[in-house]
Amino acid sequence: MGDTAAIRHSPQNYLAEAYRLAYYQDDHAFISTSSLADALGVSAPAVTRMIGRLKEAGYLDHEPYRGITLTPAGEQEALANIRRHRLVEVFLVEVLHFGWHEVHDDADALAEAVSDDLIRRIDAMTGSPRRCPHGEPIPTADGRIARVRDVPLNAQPAGAEYAVSRVNTHDIDKLKYLAELGLRPGTRFTLMSRAPFQGPLQLDMDGTSILLGHELAGVLRVCAPEAFELTA
Repeated sequence: MGDTAAIRHSPQNYLAEAYRLAYYQDDHAFISTSSLADALGVSAPAVTRMIGRLKEAGYLDHEPYRGITLTPAGEQEALANIRRHRLVEVFLVEVLHFGWHEVHDDADALAEAVSDDLIRRIDAMTGSPRRCPHGEPIPTADGRIARVRDVPLNAQPAGAEYAVSRVNTHDIDKLKYLAELGLRPGTRFTLMSRAPFQGPLQLDMDGTSILLGHELAGVLRVCAPEAFELTA
């Protein structure tokens, strides 16, 4: 993959993706350069060059053989970019009625162009949402972000009630199919059964029975229903 892939990502995109990777990483704060390259879909040399630029600007630290960490300034910049991106997604879905499978790439492009004032108006217009359409937490204007604790559906025991917390994919076909089933963030259901040997899962959603394949169920991150409403 050549440098053309790197051009599509601004320094703010790199910081935001690094923060997102660290956010869901419980074991340590260091992010490997390879995981960042994979997440952004860019080459290792492109990541190395950008890391050098961001380190020089004071946004991150890099330790060989360990990885990178964001500085306080880097975290602030990352959270601001994440907030813009996720609020633009909310606006595109809730106000302009785009499908949730259509908005990720457009939000990446638009978030770099919108002003702080426009973001404040979008936030007010959409009721200061706590999550984006895909269930990811939206940072507050003062740079706080709620902690999301959820687990993949295909690893959970049957017989319990869950809420869809977020979807861990940008795949258009998967998002469209999950929307057809009504499995969006906030949806509550009971996991009735799990077939052995990675067989399908049976869900009950308000009396409607749904069969979901094991692989697709792994895309759904779930939590206890009362945990869906986030607190900063």
